Amino acid sequence: MSPGGAARHGAAKPQDQGWAWMVLLATVLLQGLTLGYPPCIGVFFTDLQREFQASNSETSWFPSIMVAVLHGGGPLCSILVKRFGCRFVVMLGGLLSGVGMVSSSFCRSIGQLYLTAGFITGLGSCFSFQAGVTMLGYYFVRWRTLANAIASMGVSLGFTLWPLLSQYLLDEMGWRNTFLIFGGILLNCCVCGAIMRPVQLASGAPPQSPKPAEEPGRTAEGAQLSNGASSPHPELRQQSRRTVCLQMLQKYLAFDIFCQNKGYQIYTVGVTWMMMGFALPHIYLVPYAIQNGVEERRAALLISIIGFINIFIRPLTGLLSGHSIFTRRRIYLFSLAVLLCGLSNFICVISAEFSVLIVYCIILSIAMSGIGALLFQVLMDVVEMDRFSSALGLFTILESITLLIGPPLTGLLVDITSDFRYIFYTSSFFLISAALFMGLSFCALQKKPKLKDAPKVPLDNPSKCQYNEIPTEPRAESQSPPAVVHITSI
Repeated sequence: MSPGGAARHGAAKPQDQGWAWMVLLATVLLQGLTLGYPPCIGVFFTDLQREFQASNSETSWFPSIMVAVLHGGGPLCSILVKRFGCRFVVMLGGLLSGVGMVSSSFCRSIGQLYLTAGFITGLGSCFSFQAGVTMLGYYFVRWRTLANAIASMGVSLGFTLWPLLSQYLLDEMGWRNTFLIFGGILLNCCVCGAIMRPVQLASGAPPQSPKPAEEPGRTAEGAQLSNGASSPHPELRQQSRRTVCLQMLQKYLAFDIFCQNKGYQIYTVGVTWMMMGFALPHIYLVPYAIQNGVEERRAALLISIIGFINIFIRPLTGLLSGHSIFTRRRIYLFSLAVLLCGLSNFICVISAEFSVLIVYCIILSIAMSGIGALLFQVLMDVVEMDRFSSALGLFTILESITLLIGPPLTGLLVDITSDFRYIFYTSSFFLISAALFMGLSFCALQKKPKLKDAPKVPLDNPSKCQYNEIPTEPRAESQSPPAVVHITSI
């Protein structure tokens, strides 16, 4: 090894030690503040209805917009991270989240609530969450899997604590003052972002994402655009702009993969259909329990029970799915989890007693843990790793559309029938049909001879099989890169 190389390897690195653990703590808080917050909105559902004289459908647009923007803002967040860096985007997200909730406390109509607490807070949460997870990848290399697993506990902790805090503040101060306090709490995302200082490599330069001029793809795009702009022919300029747009769409939204990869096509359609019913119990469980005579504090406790069980079950599900026995069968585990989630809704239809609802929350939480642990892992199984980022962009945008329209459409059905049980019937229909569609379709797909002959990324080659969102320092060939656990809001 050359003296320069020895110096580089001998220099102190910030990864996996020291300040990296403070960044991990900040990421845990970010997970709890952003992804753990939306499920508690059901606590305010009845009060918002009374305040604005709104129907179930109109009120449910508020959490639907928040969750949809939280899921669908990923491509925009990626662009901002490449341009400004993770630290800035995390703090920008915290500012947007806080301003959105503070502004919502002064809203005089349900439409204003859609803009403030729905869109602005949802977009801010998206920025803080995704940029925070990205920064975590810079700080952890050897212990990255452990770091992501610990960070995912923040989601379950937030899922557990937010409903309890929401109900207490709602009883003491009302929903407006509660939203004002929540705005101040969400501003702590800025503090978490301030902790995430850029990593300094041995050379002293921070490992910022490549600038647009340094990226080969963008260099080609810029050359085509500049050549087209300098051309005297309008047709050439228009063609150049069209080419650049198509390249950007292919980079962030993998329409070509969707048309060519049957596995990705089936999985994307199945998950998009599933999301029509997946979020319904989170939004309507508390109002349903209150309508059937359950005390408000005990109704809010139901959401906390789901989050508490998630703390323990989700890591176990992740470890189980990582076993070699399930390497090519994870899609069937995922389908079973979705099926269990759909069947569990019938428990609520049978009875609305508090003890029965507790049993429902336990079973629902187990099913949700399986869905959350496997959602992106299955996507990694059906898409080659070099295109995973663009495939993920299209995947999240499509699921955000159904997350947006599912609760309001079901709320309209409740307004017409005046029966909350239709919420759980509807949720079960979408979940069960999605589970059967994905399970049977992949079973039929794997029986085709051409699938067996199709080239695949070998599972025994970690460098090709594992997806890294963050560019890290080059490793020795003997050291395989650690797996990245993708953390979701589910």
